[in-house]
Amino acid sequence: MCRSIRTLHGFVPPATEDEVVAAALQYVRKVSGSARPARDNAEAVAEAVEQVAEATRLLLSRLVVHGPPKDREVEAEKARAKAAVRYGTAAT
Repeated sequence: MCRSIRTLHGFVPPATEDEVVAAALQYVRKVSGSARPARDNAEAVAEAVEQVAEATRLLLSRLVVHGPPKDREVEAEKARAKAAVRYGTAAT
């Protein structure tokens, strides 16, 4: 799946509206195969993004957290370390 889509569940504070919409946009772009839809498809893509965002909001509101809440900074550092190993660069 697209690496740009981030886990949104289990964080304190909860995912923001911007994060939900960004994840929905990335998902729709991946599925449609287009980062910039043609003018003829723009309305369909915008509607799909809103529907995916709404489904994401519903899912996040209904999921039960098992375990301690995640910290965004700690998770970001883990991701940087993993990327450094993957790409052979020094973690910053």
